[in-house]
Amino acid sequence: MASKADTIGARVRYWRMRRGGMSQAVLAGLAGVSQSYISQVESGRKTIDRRSTLVAVAAALQVTVADLLGQGTETGDPARERAAECVPAIWSALIEIEDGERRPSTRTREELVAGIARSEQLRHRSNFPAMAQMLPGLLLEAAAAGGPALAQVAYQASACLRHLGYRHLALNAARVAVTAAEDVEEAAWLGATRFAYAQSLPIESAPLAARAADRSLAELQSAASDERVRQMLGQLHLSAALASTVSGRLDAARDHLTEAAREAATLGDPADGMGFNGCGFGPTNVTLWEMSIAAESGEPGRVIELSRTVRPQVLAASIRQMSYWLDLGRALADSGRRDNEAIAAFVRAEQAAPVPFSLNPLAQDAVVAMAQRAKRRAVPNELRLLAGRLGISLAA
Repeated sequence: MASKADTIGARVRYWRMRRGGMSQAVLAGLAGVSQSYISQVESGRKTIDRRSTLVAVAAALQVTVADLLGQGTETGDPARERAAECVPAIWSALIEIEDGERRPSTRTREELVAGIARSEQLRHRSNFPAMAQMLPGLLLEAAAAGGPALAQVAYQASACLRHLGYRHLALNAARVAVTAAEDVEEAAWLGATRFAYAQSLPIESAPLAARAADRSLAELQSAASDERVRQMLGQLHLSAALASTVSGRLDAARDHLTEAAREAATLGDPADGMGFNGCGFGPTNVTLWEMSIAAESGEPGRVIELSRTVRPQVLAASIRQMSYWLDLGRALADSGRRDNEAIAAFVRAEQAAPVPFSLNPLAQDAVVAMAQRAKRRAVPNELRLLAGRLGISLAA
């Protein structure tokens, strides 16, 4: 079995050998896991399902989590290559804006509004390569116009770059968005951009992400009479809950999740499936985040249980529907006894958002692990087709 790109396990082995041939036992000791676990991860028989474990293994190897995930570095995927061609221009635009330069506008106000709306539509469809093509010019035009437009476009840029694996540039874009929102003193957009900032921080900075969300929650309480602000308070609680789980602060995570659920119960799901800034805050989104938190806590049974209580199609954003099916698929694949159901869930995840699914290293590793388990028998045709679409070649 071969892959167009290394698996996480192959990268773990690569960096372990680069560290003077560190043994699996030593790496396991430093990361706080078993030697057999490291062995299974490196062979592709097991995936690293928890962000906290990724952080621990990366720290033991003295690399970043992005190094283990291959984010922003893998080549060969057409979607990533199309987007990569635009990333230098996006970066240049962000630098220019951060430096305070403003070019004269070349679009009418109506043209700018239409461009922002088109970019937002692409975000909801998870068409990030097409977004990336629009963003360099759209960022500069939004900066020239000023007002909330720059906060909105920089938010879009941050989301796009993060889902494409360019988290360091996503953080730059989030900072531009926060500054723009602060300049216009728009509470709802300040909440949205602070959420983008917390989401863009590297996984290793989960404690900082939780603290940043806490600060924003305190700052925005005075504006909570605005329903848009309440939606963003809910999103910040969800972000803080996941970050607190990753950093081992489970009591804080439960408190944030409780507050998010309370806020969602009073607001309900957005009638248009989107809500303010397309974040879709409401009971459905809270349950989707709760599934991700259960996965991070190492509770696949809880993920499956929660999945039965929610209908992800209530939300318009395809990335949220993909998240549901991906978390469910990984939970079903955990025991190795429900791989057929897991394959079906992964196919649904791919159908919901093909580009981010194809770029997700956790999805790729889960497919490889299932293929490894199926080696001694006929590999299911559905798994072979899914692997092919991910660029993973399975030996006959």
